[in-house]
Amino acid sequence: MKPPVIVLCGGQGTRLKEETEFRPKPMVSVGERPLLWHIMNIYACQGFERFVLALGYKGEMIRDYFLNYRERTADLTIAFGAEHDERAFHGGCDIEGWRVTLAETGQATMTGGRIHACRDHVASGTFMMTYGDGVADIDLEALLRQHRKSGKLATVTGLQPRSRFGIIERDAAGDALRFREKPKLDEYTSGGFFVLEPGVLDLLGPDCVFEQEPLSHLAESGQLGVYTHDGFWMSIDTYREYTEINRMWEAGDRPWALWER
Repeated sequence: MKPPVIVLCGGQGTRLKEETEFRPKPMVSVGERPLLWHIMNIYACQGFERFVLALGYKGEMIRDYFLNYRERTADLTIAFGAEHDERAFHGGCDIEGWRVTLAETGQATMTGGRIHACRDHVASGTFMMTYGDGVADIDLEALLRQHRKSGKLATVTGLQPRSRFGIIERDAAGDALRFREKPKLDEYTSGGFFVLEPGVLDLLGPDCVFEQEPLSHLAESGQLGVYTHDGFWMSIDTYREYTEINRMWEAGDRPWALWER
């Protein structure tokens, strides 16, 4: 059985205030579906169908989405009766097989605290973790294989980001040698898409930030592996990125939509 997947869904998304004033960031629309649906489908189409959604800010909207999923997506006939109505759904469900645990983790809880609050749902073995705002064409099986082969407590997906600006390379006199438009940087950054062992939970508490002391401790103790991903990755953190991913979707440029392949 594939490991379960924690998706952190509780942040306030303040840099996307145009949308998150009304809904949690994972529920902003990409095409006709919430961003969260796209993230979960990246996992599900590769066989990872058990999810734990760590809810917080406006989490009731995510609860409502899944509690009423069939009503929202399927053809439906309602027979109105004198005392009660009968409903009949037509066709299958496009998320059939998914098992979704909706875990309330607090309105203002930090990332480590949210994972800690989900511990009873994942503590029996290896689990995956990602954020509710990033998509990629990542090979999750390869990520999991590398993690298991390493024997480490945690593996993070590493990306080489591109500079937001063009780079001027200069000679010893300070004159321009060449200009490179938005090159890849030499350093790697975290792209989310983690694999974690239950031992990581021992480093977490209700108030901790996962990306600070816990990850630093794992790295310094030699327990943090890096799976390098050179393909597509995008974080929807600002309104500009939100409009860009929707432009890509409408244009049919959907590298993260592995289920369409």
